[in-house]
Amino acid sequence: MRHPARLAIALTVLLSTAGCSATGGSSSDQKPAATAAGTPTTLTSCGRQLTLDGPPRRAVALDQTSTEVLLELGLQERMAGTANLKTKIPAKYQAAYAKVPVIAPKIATGEQLRAATPDFVVAGSGDLFTKDRAGTREELAALKVPTFVSAVDCPRQNEAGQSAFELLFADYEGLGKAFGVGEAAGRLATEQRAAVAKAGETAAKVKDRPTVVYLYSVFNGMPYVAGKTGLPSEMSRIVGARNAFDDVNEDWPEVSWEEVAKRNPDFIVIGDLSERGRPGDSAAEKRSAMAGHPVISKLDAVRNNRIIEVPGIELDPSVRSVHALELLAAGMKGLGYAR
Repeated sequence: MRHPARLAIALTVLLSTAGCSATGGSSSDQKPAATAAGTPTTLTSCGRQLTLDGPPRRAVALDQTSTEVLLELGLQERMAGTANLKTKIPAKYQAAYAKVPVIAPKIATGEQLRAATPDFVVAGSGDLFTKDRAGTREELAALKVPTFVSAVDCPRQNEAGQSAFELLFADYEGLGKAFGVGEAAGRLATEQRAAVAKAGETAAKVKDRPTVVYLYSVFNGMPYVAGKTGLPSEMSRIVGARNAFDDVNEDWPEVSWEEVAKRNPDFIVIGDLSERGRPGDSAAEKRSAMAGHPVISKLDAVRNNRIIEVPGIELDPSVRSVHALELLAAGMKGLGYAR
C-alpha cells in the first residue's frame, strides 16, 4: 500500500516557497551541511546550473535507479514520489521505499509529476524529461523546479573523460551537496571506489585477456548484448577482460546469434531479469535459447558452461552496479581466467 500523492498544496504555492523552509524530514543519521535554509547552493547537472535555496523536501525520483540512490542516502522522508519500477526493490531498501508515494508504476507523465508538487526532480536518464513524459527540463525550470540528471547519461558534458563509475560517484556527491548530506554521499562514493579498486586487482592476475559477451535480453528470439557505450565495457576493462562488442557504439544493441558466434567469446555474462517478467528475461530462458540454437550451442563457452550470471539491472549504472562488478571479478577467478 502506497501513500497517495498529496494534492492539498497547490503547485504554484509550493514552487514559490520551494527550498525556502527549514530542513526537515531527514533520517536520524543525516545532518544537513551547507544547504541550510536561506543559504543558496549551486551545482551543475548535465549542462544545467541548478540553484537551490535550501535542501529539497519534496523530491521526486523518476526511475528506480534514482530512487535507490536517494534511499541509500537515507532521504526517503524527503521524497514526494517515485516512478518507473522495473524490478523488485532490494530488501535493504524495502522499509524506506514503503514510505515513498508511487506517483506512477511506469514512466511518469507531466500531470502525475505536478500532482506530487515536487521541489526537486531526479532522473537517471535525460529521456525521461520530454514533453510527452515528465516535461522538459526547460518547462520545469520555468516552474522553478530544479532537475538533476545522472552524469552517466551526459557523456558529452564529460570533458575530463571520467569512467562510468566515476560519473556515478559524481552523482552521489552532487546529490549529497543538494540535500545537505555530503558526508553520507562522500562515504558511499569512497566505499564504492574501494570496491572498484578491489575488483580491479583481478586484472593484474589475468593470464590472457579473455573476451566476453554480455547477454542482457532475448526478445522475439534475438539477443541484446552490451555495446561499447554501456557500463559492461568499463567493467570488462577493470577486471582485465574485453567486451566482444566493443566496436558497436550503443549501450544495448540488438545483434544476431550468428554475430555472437562469430565473436566466439571466451565466456558469457548473463543478465538475469526474471523479476521484469518479459519473455526471454530470465537467466534460465537465456541459457535455454543458447542451448537450443544450432550454432551458439556449439560455442566452447556454452558447451563448457563458461557462463556467469548477474542481476540484469546491475549492468546498467546504479548504486548496485559495484555488486555486479564484484560478481564478474569472482566469476572470472572461478572460471580460471585469473589466479
